[in-house]
Amino acid sequence: MELMKLEIVTPNGVIFDAEVKQVTLPGSEGEFGVLANHATLVSLLDTGVIVIDNVDGSEVAVAINSGYVKVDEEKTTCIVDGAVALSGDDSDLAKALEEAKELLKSTESSNAVIAAAVSKVEQIGKSF
Repeated sequence: MELMKLEIVTPNGVIFDAEVKQVTLPGSEGEFGVLANHATLVSLLDTGVIVIDNVDGSEVAVAINSGYVKVDEEKTTCIVDGAVALSGDDSDLAKALEEAKELLKSTESSNAVIAAAVSKVEQIGKSF
C-alpha cells in the first residue's frame, strides 16, 4: 500500500506530521477520504473530526473547528484554526474529549453540524 504525508497545522504550529495510509476529512460539502496519489484539490473544511489511518493500523482523530485542505498526489496539508488531538491514555483522553467538545461548540457552524461533530467525538471516546 502506498503512503502519503499528512500535515495538520494550526496558528500554534504543526500538530501532526507523518506518513499515513488514509485520512478522512470533514469537507464543507461532506466527509471525504484521501489516499496516496489522490487528484490535486483544495477544499474548505467544516467543523468536525479528521480521522487518520496510521501505517501501523491504529487510528487517530483530531477535532477541528474550520480551515482548508490542500491535497497533492504525495502530500495532504490541513490548515485549521483550532484543533484537539483525541489520543493518549485515559486521563489525557478525558481532558482532550472535553476540550474537543468545547472547541466544536464554540464555532459558528450550524447546530446540526456541531451536534454531528460532538457525537462523533463522543463515539471516539467510547472506542478508546
